[in-house]
Amino acid sequence: MSEHEAGPGAARPAHPPYDVVLAGARGHGRWHLRNIRRLQDRGLVRLVGICELRPLTGQELDGLGRPEQSADFAALLASTRAHLAVVCTPIPTHADMALTAAEQGVHLLLEKPPAPSWAEFRRIADGVAAAGVSCQIGFQSLGSAAVPAVRALVAEGAIGKPLGIGGAGAWTRDESYYRRAPWAGHRRLDGVDVLDGALTNPLAHAVATALALDGGTRGEDVASVETELFRANAIEADDTSCVRITTTRGTTVTVAATLCAEQPGEPYIVVHGSGGRITYWYKRDRVRLHRAGHEPTELGYGRTDLLENLVAQLAGRARLLVPPDRTGAFMRVAEAVRQAPAPTELPPEAWRSLPGESAPRRAVRGVDGLVAASADTLSLYSELGASWALGSSPSSAR
Repeated sequence: MSEHEAGPGAARPAHPPYDVVLAGARGHGRWHLRNIRRLQDRGLVRLVGICELRPLTGQELDGLGRPEQSADFAALLASTRAHLAVVCTPIPTHADMALTAAEQGVHLLLEKPPAPSWAEFRRIADGVAAAGVSCQIGFQSLGSAAVPAVRALVAEGAIGKPLGIGGAGAWTRDESYYRRAPWAGHRRLDGVDVLDGALTNPLAHAVATALALDGGTRGEDVASVETELFRANAIEADDTSCVRITTTRGTTVTVAATLCAEQPGEPYIVVHGSGGRITYWYKRDRVRLHRAGHEPTELGYGRTDLLENLVAQLAGRARLLVPPDRTGAFMRVAEAVRQAPAPTELPPEAWRSLPGESAPRRAVRGVDGLVAASADTLSLYSELGASWALGSSPSSAR
């Protein structure tokens, strides 16, 4: 099926509005609820169902009418005869939810990360393809016009010969973040993969966007992955980690991430070249071009909402921006993290406790500088002299 075409899927009107069911309307799902309200006001979608364990109140649904509510996703899709589903449920449920929608011919927007393992990702990708439904993966940063613009600058030789790409993400999460759900902060739970680590969930956009800037987004575009995983918090997953990816094009791509920053900042990607560099703040769609002998130039770009793009694709007006195959390279990295040894616990002297928004948070000493240095030099923490990473051997996967 061409990405320009919608699959046969459910019977649907030739033009919007399309009926949509939202699965997971609290937590991050509130963002989707607001976005659906925005698109409903424009006549593009109509909210017909909410799948939640506890029904939403009238206040939570303000301006969205009276959609049917049920904890049974399959039954809700059937009773509403929905055309679209937005799935924003726990990571381990993604594959089953996506395939439930696909079996009923319902097109979907699936929140990132798409799956906790390569095997589950292939279940999704193969299942939606076999059903002939459209599936958009919710890496919102890949809807930015800045991504093709940066790639065009590199192709034009604006920074000379490309030398590599480095990503940096220094964020904070207090200890209550790891109590937000039973699966939070886990690699596995009750024998099921979860993979709720810094690189694979909150800062997954940094990994996916860095790979997209190189043009290597398919699973087969990744040649090898080195991982270094650490944790300051009393969790199972990583909260301070880095990866170095070698693509089949020979590009080195690193991403350093932490949820234990001392002073959090905007995550960014740096494309290094022999004659300059391009810095991209992907949450703000801002690009700064540094060239030898020139003043820095900063540009802003627009972004296409991924649900809106899915609606446009179903109406035959657009190409789907983030189909599953465009996230295959990210999933290869996620699989390397899954297969790596458990994150190393940082010694108490490596971090300190600071006040957080709702609970104390742990800040790793000097990690902000390490994250930035990794993006600048394409190095891992162990190569940058971090005392807690010395002696660490990167785990490698191919």
